[in-house]
Amino acid sequence: MQEFYVGQSYEFEKTIQEEDVEKFAEVTGDYNPLHMDEEYARTTMFGGRIAHGMIGAGIISGGLAMYLPGIGTTYLGQEITFKNPVHIGETIHVKLEIIELIKKSKFDIAKIKTTCTNGEGMIVIDGVATVIPPKV
Repeated sequence: MQEFYVGQSYEFEKTIQEEDVEKFAEVTGDYNPLHMDEEYARTTMFGGRIAHGMIGAGIISGGLAMYLPGIGTTYLGQEITFKNPVHIGETIHVKLEIIELIKKSKFDIAKIKTTCTNGEGMIVIDGVATVIPPKV
């Protein structure tokens, strides 16, 4: 039986592909030309297309559900800040770290620092997730 503890962490990487952006737009209806139209996106401060920020948030969600705390996790909330853009084809490094455990009578609550960095080590997404870890 796994015990969760403050300081416990898990790290993984995901490369954001063109297909990820297309599927996200299809599922959400977010066809903002900043994400979908290179000609338009070149005229913006980003100089080209960038991935939807919520794709990164979704990858964090997947990491919480599958790795730390893992299968059976219930997501309660997420504080999130988008610090830098993620370009299509870029690999993001995700770090999940338990920063607080709150004991309740029927379940525990975990606060998990969620940080994504790009290949240059720049933080692209920063935040804290609040979850109910699975009972194991």
